[in-house]
Amino acid sequence: MSTSSVPRPEPAAPSRPAGRFDLPRIVRRGIPEGAVPALALFAGVRLAGILAVILTNALRGHPLVRTLAHSWDSRWYLHIAAQGYGHKMWITPQGAVQTDWAFFPLYPALIRALTTVLPLTPGQAALLIAWLAAGVAAYGVYVIGHLLYGRGVATALVGLWAVLPHAVELTIAYTESLFAALAIWALYCVLKGRWLWAGSLAAFAGLARPSGFAVAGAVALAAGYEAWRRRGRVSWRLWAGAVLAPLGFLGYVLWVGTQVGNLFGGYFKVQSAWDSRFDFGVGAARFVKALLLHGGGVVYTVALLVVATGVLLLALLCLDRPPLVLVVFSGVLILLVLGGSGSFSSKPRFLLPAFPLLIPMARALVRTWRVRPGQAVLVYGALTLVSLFFGAYVTAVAHSPL
Repeated sequence: MSTSSVPRPEPAAPSRPAGRFDLPRIVRRGIPEGAVPALALFAGVRLAGILAVILTNALRGHPLVRTLAHSWDSRWYLHIAAQGYGHKMWITPQGAVQTDWAFFPLYPALIRALTTVLPLTPGQAALLIAWLAAGVAAYGVYVIGHLLYGRGVATALVGLWAVLPHAVELTIAYTESLFAALAIWALYCVLKGRWLWAGSLAAFAGLARPSGFAVAGAVALAAGYEAWRRRGRVSWRLWAGAVLAPLGFLGYVLWVGTQVGNLFGGYFKVQSAWDSRFDFGVGAARFVKALLLHGGGVVYTVALLVVATGVLLLALLCLDRPPLVLVVFSGVLILLVLGGSGSFSSKPRFLLPAFPLLIPMARALVRTWRVRPGQAVLVYGALTLVSLFFGAYVTAVAHSPL
């Protein structure tokens, strides 16, 4: 597995010397072949998902877009955007005091900035950011797929990412699309050896979600591997990128510690009140046992299937021998899902940014398309219908935490 040197089906154009902080080449030279149809596919599927949620709300007599902008965690982000931190808490029936310090600051900061310059409500701004970020993330998925495997696999990769069971959560007022956009482009910059950009984007990802340290870890480990592979003969930009990568996550964790009065443990105390801690899989094992013995609703059953499929796809991804940074990023997210406590119904959305897990499926879909295109269309159509119906159900009908 390599980090910055990757296979490419077409001959690569000669690269020019990197400047001090050059934009990634894909931005300078325009979009790669086939990106527009792939992005149109993504936009069409996700627009259909939004319309399915709106229609479901209409059939249930609910406000049409309320569940898109005001579901579960969205309310906390909107409150932080309007009022700042330290103004909202919730005491659970078990007596735990849940505070808004559990939510990372980048998304509410962007919401507040957008409402300051545009005549938008916080909910509208939150959705606009989420939708734009989803498009940027989908473009990044295509660019990485095109770089590694060519147009066909890149298109399949974007298409599959659009029809994940929980893909609807890329287009509601949640942080998943923003985090995915930052993480995916950080991974791309690692693949192209743009270490300052990789570290900077990883730092911003660390301000978007707690799982930002998965990006930081992937960038730092890839940098270390590259330095080892080149026997230390690397640019200072590589080391600078590796140092920058964890600063967003660490900075917010330490800031919360100062607010709580416990510099290193305060953030984890705050998260513990939300039943969010790393318990090495004890909570997940208890959930699986209870589900198998007593059954559960469709949301929890699907969540278990998604997580189990993610583990299998990680094994297949490793056999595919992709660049190290993609394996580390996906592997850390799988580890967090398996080893973390909290509601199991939320775990599938934590895997949404782990698009490299879909690479084996994308390659298989392309092979099927070349031999039996009708079968490939049938499979993709079935996945799309499942995604649309389940997305509407989990967002507008189910009462399980998103």
